[in-house]
Amino acid sequence: MSLYRNTVWFIKGLREYTKGGYEAAAKHFCAGDLEVDVTGRHYMITGANSGIGKATALAIAKKGGTVHLVCRNSERAEEAKNEIISSSGNQNVVVHLLDMSNPRAIWEFAEKFKTENKLNVLINNAGCMVNKRELTDDGLEKNFATNTMGLYILTKALLPVLEKEDDARVVNVASGGMLVQKLNVSDLQFENGTFDGTMAYAQNKRQQVILTEQWAKSYPKIHFSVMHPGWADTPAVRSSMPDFYEKMKNRLRTEDQGADTVIWLSLSPASIKHPSGLFFQDRKPVSTHLPLASTQSSPGDEEKLLETLEELSQRFAPAACKL
Repeated sequence: MSLYRNTVWFIKGLREYTKGGYEAAAKHFCAGDLEVDVTGRHYMITGANSGIGKATALAIAKKGGTVHLVCRNSERAEEAKNEIISSSGNQNVVVHLLDMSNPRAIWEFAEKFKTENKLNVLINNAGCMVNKRELTDDGLEKNFATNTMGLYILTKALLPVLEKEDDARVVNVASGGMLVQKLNVSDLQFENGTFDGTMAYAQNKRQQVILTEQWAKSYPKIHFSVMHPGWADTPAVRSSMPDFYEKMKNRLRTEDQGADTVIWLSLSPASIKHPSGLFFQDRKPVSTHLPLASTQSSPGDEEKLLETLEELSQRFAPAACKL
């Protein structure tokens, strides 16, 4: 089954996820969708100092939004901030230093942010693909800690401030790689079998899709969406997937092309005409499963995912936030 999934996915990717796939899809975009002024609205973007996160931050700054860059590296974050201000002419760009693999730090950051700021849109873009199984200081597998646990805690902690605002949105940046994975709640931190960083990453992205769907049901005041940026030429792809990059580099999307649907989901009035909780590719909702791939999960497994993440998140929560 895994050979079938990977083969069908790769053929689909060559047709849809490349630069050519984007150019074909873009012929059908509505130019007016992004003719907006979002002055006064606040946008938080994780992993915002490079790649798709930075391209998204710049696009939002050019539309007048206040941009909160959540980054791990101070030097790169300040460099990105200065470039965004210079290119956009918008001074409302704020750096927040945070390691998205550190659950306690995420809780503390979110609790402090809520007391000092408003937030209209949260863009969960940060991610990692570690190709050897590593544990964080808290004993969490690093891909899971960043891609799933970090996203879960930050989103849940910021839901109260988002719910106060009109047209609040959460946009999760996933990957089409999740199409080859079925949710595996029995081994969320990849303790069993041979570790494969690419498959761990894809499993995390499947988890993000399910979280988006579940949150959409539970928080109707907020519009949730999750998207696949396609195969884009970013620093993360070059460092984490060097073989794939070498093979595909002439066909990869630009960072701006990869960021296009993130920007559209974050800014456009047209995007929220779609129901909350959908998976998008090139400004269109698409299926979360390949044909005949048997990747659908049971309601019980999806509930177990949420229960496990909630239990883990509470382990790291400040006393004031514990249930």
